[in-house]
Formats: sequence, C-alpha cells, structure tokens
Amino acid sequence: MDKATPKADIYKANLDRAAPLLAKLKDEGIGHFIDGKVVPAISGATFETKSPIDNTVLAKVARGNAEDIDRAATSAALAFKSWREIAPAMRRKLLHRVADAIEDHADDIAVLECIDTGQAYRFMAKAAIRAAENFRFFADKCTEARDGLNTPSEEHWNISTRVPIGPVGVITPWNTPFMLSTWKIAPALAAGCTVVHKPAEWSPITAHWLAKLAKDAGIPDGVLNTVHGFGEEAGRALTEHPAIKAIGFVGESTTGSAIMAQGAPTLKRVHFELGGKNPVIVFDDADLDRALDAVVFMIYSLNGERCTSSSRLLVQQNIAETFTAKLAARVRALKVGHPLDPATEVGPLIHERHLAKVCSYVDIARQDGAIIAVGGKPVAGPGGGHYVEPTLVTGASQIMRVAQEEVFGPFLTVIPFGDEADAIAIANDVQYGLTGYVWTGDMGRALRVADALEAGMIWLNSENVRHLPTPFGGMKASGIGRDGGDYSFDFYMETKHVSLARGTHKIQRLGV
Repeated sequence: MDKATPKADIYKANLDRAAPLLAKLKDEGIGHFIDGKVVPAISGATFETKSPIDNTVLAKVARGNAEDIDRAATSAALAFKSWREIAPAMRRKLLHRVADAIEDHADDIAVLECIDTGQAYRFMAKAAIRAAENFRFFADKCTEARDGLNTPSEEHWNISTRVPIGPVGVITPWNTPFMLSTWKIAPALAAGCTVVHKPAEWSPITAHWLAKLAKDAGIPDGVLNTVHGFGEEAGRALTEHPAIKAIGFVGESTTGSAIMAQGAPTLKRVHFELGGKNPVIVFDDADLDRALDAVVFMIYSLNGERCTSSSRLLVQQNIAETFTAKLAARVRALKVGHPLDPATEVGPLIHERHLAKVCSYVDIARQDGAIIAVGGKPVAGPGGGHYVEPTLVTGASQIMRVAQEEVFGPFLTVIPFGDEADAIAIANDVQYGLTGYVWTGDMGRALRVADALEAGMIWLNSENVRHLPTPFGGMKASGIGRDGGDYSFDFYMETKHVSLARGTHKIQRLGV
C-alpha cells in the first residue's frame, strides 16, 4: 500500500493481517529459542502476554529460570568457538540475509509490535525497516571489526587489534522492542560474539520472531538464543552466569544498578542505555514553528515511551505564554486510538501498571502546585485498554517531581527560564543526562549550550534524528558506554596489543 491508500483501508488491512498471526500465536505459544530450537521452559512454567489494546491474552510464554539460562549460555559458549572463526565476509553475508528476512516480514512484524506494545502503526510501520538497517549497517562493518592501529616506537612496531569478548547477554525493553533488540544484537553478532537475549516480559512476541528469522537466514545454532521470563528470575540468572562475559541492557536506571551489582562477582563488562529527563530548550530567537513541531513529536510520538523523549520543555519567559498556548492546542488535537489505525498518533500504554504510574504523576503535579493544562486522565479507547489523554503540565518549577522524575509517557512539563545561564542550570539540575535539544537562531549560543549541557547527545535545531555511525548513550544516571558505529565494537570486543621487535633493542642481562 502507498501513501494514496485511504487510511480506513490501511486500518482494515492491518486488522486482516493481524488475525491469522494472532491465531497462530495463541495456538502455538512462545517458547525459548535455544541451540536453534524452540523449547519449553525446563520447569514447564509459562506466563501470559496480553495486548494493551483490550487486555486479551495473546499467547502463553515460556517462563525461564536459572536452568533455562544455563542451557542457553552453554549453547552460546559452545557456538562461540566456531562463530568467532567464521570469515568476516561470510558473517557479513549471513547478517545481510537476516536483514533480508526482516524486510520480507516487515508488515507482519509491524502489526504484531502494535498489538503487543500499543505503539501506533504510523511509527511501527518503519520499525522493522530500521531493524533491517541495523543488521545491514553492522554486517558491512564485519570486515573492519578487528581493525586496530600501528603505533611504532624506535625499536618496535606496536600493533593493536580487537577480538570478540565471548558470549554476551542482551536484555531489552518493552518499548519498540524489535528495533531496539537488533540495535544490540546486530553489532554483537558482527563482532563475532554469540548472544543470549532476554526480552522484556511485557513484549515478548517479536523477539521470538527475530530468533526464528535468524535461524531461517542461516545463523548457526547456538549463536542467537532467546530466553523469556522475568527480570528477577531469568534476567538475574543471565547477569550472574559465569559463561556470559558482558551484559548490554536497555531499561531504567535502578535496574541498571542492580545488574551492575549482580555482574560484579564475575567481573561482567556492562553497557547501559538507561532513563532520561531530557530538556528541549526553546529560545526566543528560534524558528518557533519548527520548534513547536519538534517539541510535540519528541514527547507524544511512541506514546512518550522512549528514553530520548524531551519530557521537559524549557521555554524563554518572554515567549512562554504564547508558545505554551500554541502547544496546548496541538496537544488537545492529538488523536488517541487503536494502534493499527494509521490515523492514530497516541495508542494505549504498554501495561495497566504503567498506566497507573503515568496517571499517578497527575496527582503528584497537582500536589506540588503545578497546573494540568491539558489531559491528565485515562480515556476510553477501542477495546477499553490502557489509554490515557496526552498530558501537558504548566506552572511547574525545577524542584517539582514532574520536573525531576522520568514519567515515560505522553506527559510534558513546561518550565520557563530567563537567560542562557538559567536554561543551562535548569537543564542540568537532574540526575539524568541522556539527550538535550536546543532551539535558537544564534549558532554561537547553540554551541555554548551544547558544550555546557550534561548529556551524551545534543541536537541543535532538530528533533532526534538517528545516524548509525554516531555514538548513542548518556551521562550520569542515563547510562554507561556508547552504541553506534565503531563504538559498539568497543563494548563487544577486547583490544589486544601485539608488539613486534625489530631485534635491535638492548635486553638487560641478569644472572650473568
């Protein structure tokens, strides 16, 4: 279907596409994927995954524990011995086949992701394509993964190279789970590592698909294993398993702290992409129409359930009233609806517990003296699921909880500022440091603010636009390490130094 296809027709086509997929899913359930096979939990235990659209059970899922993780880690360790030796050109070919398989099933993946997570189709329609791009990008870097430097000294040539670290654990979140899984798994496989993947229990469906597509594409058995389950059971067992050399985790900050502690006895290397309370700073000399578009997009797209969302609007005082009034009108006009409807801009939140969390911040805002300018209530949606009105909070100050804590929903807090120094001070006065967005017509000021912000990624006069070679990650409580481009290999590989002597240097002689 192209852009000319009526939205009603796309909606119906999405529903028709989903029906047989869901019937098969409910009939077969979701097992672990270990050593190239779909297997039940050793204990036989399962849990239910439900759709946030109407709370219906989508499938029974294998509930993994330490025994299942041990089985998967053992498989990954055995497969690592051969996977690391595969010629980079062959590894590249296999990863391109995975990308091909993802593209071939992109429409199926998109509708399943919508139903499993509540994300709107207008965003998920491209998520599988982005996932394929992740595999293609890192496939093409296979041949340079081991690249290093020659740093000659007077008597030696000093060569560095990189080697894969070993079997790694990847723990991924429930928001846009398919794309984020490939963002972690593709570079690990390209580096020559094998993987045990523990997807979020609230959105397990597309992780199951990824493992099967990789198998069909020719990825050898044991190279990519998936174990489903809960963090305190399967997740903890993965972070503590001695065969797993590193853990890549995307999620919230307190869980990251727990994973670091759990991995400490086995000296796990960790890479964390964690939470954010990201500021978008709008100065009075900015292109205010473009800034308004970016502000709305970066908090209300993807249901606000994204780590890079700009959940704090810092707007200069002399334009705050006018800008906020235009913003409020846009927020009121956002369409909340069924995620498979292409007209929908905000779908249901992932889980009833998360809906309750997001709504709790409405009461918190009022208790602290802020104003709920728009939204703030659960709303009846198609199927009666976990829908909430897009929310805009005004009259806030930096000391309020809604200005400090990550809500992770369609929830924006507006804070006026005076001058450049004031904006920087407010922006940095949080525990997080993932992203920052700056809107101004003064490029000198833009660069000064970008340099002063305590965040790992800054966009000037732009929303978040991903470029795969660039580093992705945060400071402070927002993470450790960087994804993207060559930065991913810094995590999944060990750097090895080899010194080649010219045979001319003097060696001290002892005991002569």
